[in-house]
Amino acid sequence: MKLYNKPLLFYILSTAIPWLFWGVAAYISHLETQPEPNNLSSSIIGFIGLISPMAIAFWLMKRERTLKKDLFPRLFNFKSIKPVYLFLTVLLMPGSIILAQAISLLFGYSSSQFQITGHYTFTSGVFPVWFLLIIAPVLEELAWHTYGTDSLRNRFNLFNTSIIFALFWGVWHIPLSFIKDYYQSNLVESGVIYSINFIVSLFPFVIIMNWLYYRTNRNILVAIIFHITAGYFNEIFATHPMSKVIQTGLLLLFSIYIIAKDKAFFFNSKKYI
Repeated sequence: MKLYNKPLLFYILSTAIPWLFWGVAAYISHLETQPEPNNLSSSIIGFIGLISPMAIAFWLMKRERTLKKDLFPRLFNFKSIKPVYLFLTVLLMPGSIILAQAISLLFGYSSSQFQITGHYTFTSGVFPVWFLLIIAPVLEELAWHTYGTDSLRNRFNLFNTSIIFALFWGVWHIPLSFIKDYYQSNLVESGVIYSINFIVSLFPFVIIMNWLYYRTNRNILVAIIFHITAGYFNEIFATHPMSKVIQTGLLLLFSIYIIAKDKAFFFNSKKYI
């Protein structure tokens, strides 16, 4: 763990480079001469921005032989993992959105939310949305949970690591709100409360994901699966945006529960796990 020692370099590059590419992609996406929703150029430029944190993480790990050896076992280390953590990895996010939709019925929202629509609330340029819902979490977690999270954990306890990363992740997403018809862009247009909810939701989401990550011996695949289920199951239903606000509340309650139950794990000042 002590060799994950360049968090400042990692996070500066992982912010600046994607922001640069996404700024260009946003500009191109709003050119009136380009086909809707985005042309090939803006899609490819946006994808380069998405993949760049992973490239930065791999570049930093390449410089340390020990880190390269540490990477591959963590992709498939399912030995001695308690089944409860695997259960939560797969079912917590789909279960929370279904429960949130059920709770929303008590406030007069439609039961049609439970329908699987077959279409999505945003577009992703030339890439199919289903593809982006899968590949984006894979590429992100091959950055965040190969190098980024551990580099913070090297200096902070797990709770502070999660809060710092959630703040970063919220800022990291900002340029995407300017790319025409992307998820974050449509979210901004849907209303302030839903934009705020997206930022707030990152905090319990990161706390839970990091808890699962470290409780499964730093299993990168666990983080990837958890991230995929969060995005995919929040899109396949005809979910009302207010149900996602309710879901954030449910995740907050669960994150408070695991922090209270596993207090030493979150607040232990020991830097290495």
